[in-house]
Amino acid sequence: MKNITHLFAASTLSMLTLCAQALPSAKDRVYTADQNTNTVSVFDPSTNTLLGQIKLGNTRPDVLSPLYRGEINVHGLGFSPDHKTLIAIANGSNSVTFIDTASNRVKGKTYVGRSPHEGFFTADGKEVWVVVRGEDYISVIDPLSFKETRRIPTSVGPGMVQFLADGTLAFAVSSFTPSVDVIDVKTHRVIKKIDVLSPFSPFLQFTPDQHELWMTHKDVGKVTRIDTRTLAVSGVIDTGFITNHLAFATVGGKVRAYVTVGGENVVKVYGTGPDAPLLATIPTGALPHGIWTSDDSSRLYVGLENGDGVEVIDPVSNKVVARMPGGQAPQALVYLSGVASATGGAALSPRVNEDASNLRLLAVRGQGKGFVVARHLGVVDALEVSLFKLKPATTYQVFLGGQAQPLASLKTNAKGAANGTMIGPVRTWVKDDAAVDAAKLIVMEDGQAADENRAVLVSAK
Repeated sequence: MKNITHLFAASTLSMLTLCAQALPSAKDRVYTADQNTNTVSVFDPSTNTLLGQIKLGNTRPDVLSPLYRGEINVHGLGFSPDHKTLIAIANGSNSVTFIDTASNRVKGKTYVGRSPHEGFFTADGKEVWVVVRGEDYISVIDPLSFKETRRIPTSVGPGMVQFLADGTLAFAVSSFTPSVDVIDVKTHRVIKKIDVLSPFSPFLQFTPDQHELWMTHKDVGKVTRIDTRTLAVSGVIDTGFITNHLAFATVGGKVRAYVTVGGENVVKVYGTGPDAPLLATIPTGALPHGIWTSDDSSRLYVGLENGDGVEVIDPVSNKVVARMPGGQAPQALVYLSGVASATGGAALSPRVNEDASNLRLLAVRGQGKGFVVARHLGVVDALEVSLFKLKPATTYQVFLGGQAQPLASLKTNAKGAANGTMIGPVRTWVKDDAAVDAAKLIVMEDGQAADENRAVLVSAK
């Protein structure tokens, strides 16, 4: 859909060095965990097409019935070393779903503690470790019986765990504690805690030589580098507003880091030397989140949380070269090579959602900013509003231009940020095409009537 106002009016919203000839194979797959549609989208990177979706639950808001049995908030992804098993973590229903990558069929499910976030197989493939972010432990699961076998105590709110390739150590970042837990894999014990600058770290990844761990800090827009040999912080990079995930690619024999910066709608490219210089900034669609590199470094794949799809980046030109529509609000993204069978499209459903519409909110006065994403949900619409850098603990109302009744009312937290979703028949409030063309979103402070001249934020045309 071209813009948000059309939504209101419409009736329906291995090589590690780059080789020019070595592009993704038809046997490779890209997967996204789609939080709003509760699907896993499956893409063919050789043709840059969506093959279909693995349905793990219903789309929002159809998840509120006491009889609902599907998954809620499909969020995290992990995979086995042999690429034969994909795991999908749903933090709203506390589940880990095991998916056979050859058939796209669910082969098992494990329910763990409150609000798991991400999970991964150990280097030998014998265990699955799932961080239980709503509590203070990692759930260890047997991937054959799908049973939890033990729990590893960690700092409060573990956000993600990854393993060194030699199988000796695991590193778990936290979403609530400014430290990294270093875990001895054999004994399942935390052997060291590394202090870092922020308590909110949703993602980590190792450099190709595994000599460094890079972790994102979403709340402060930074990346911390940790030396995996000395177990000490080796540097911090200022990356930008809403720093989400990162990946590495080897281009021309040099390793580069690619960081998704959601608040700026870009992927930033850094060198991996001591100074980590910014080499390029790649514009993307709305709110880039997950990112992963093809095995040969010929392409990078970026999930667009508010764009409901995946963009493909050529790391030589540092440009987006393709876009693939996918599920609503993709979070984690992974690339797996050599997984497709002769019936690689089996057990997949057609895309269950439409494209989203996005608007930026620009400051009329003050330093505020924000963005809006609108999605068509059948008989109703969802309007998600995110506000930043406003007055703390203050109520703001969002109006559609020309309407006296607000679409939404949000109260900022101690940092002046707020997020909320309005669900309802938004399109019925716009009466004709002329009103659609003139429609604008206006953010007012403290219950004031809609007035563009006195607004705090207005949407960009």
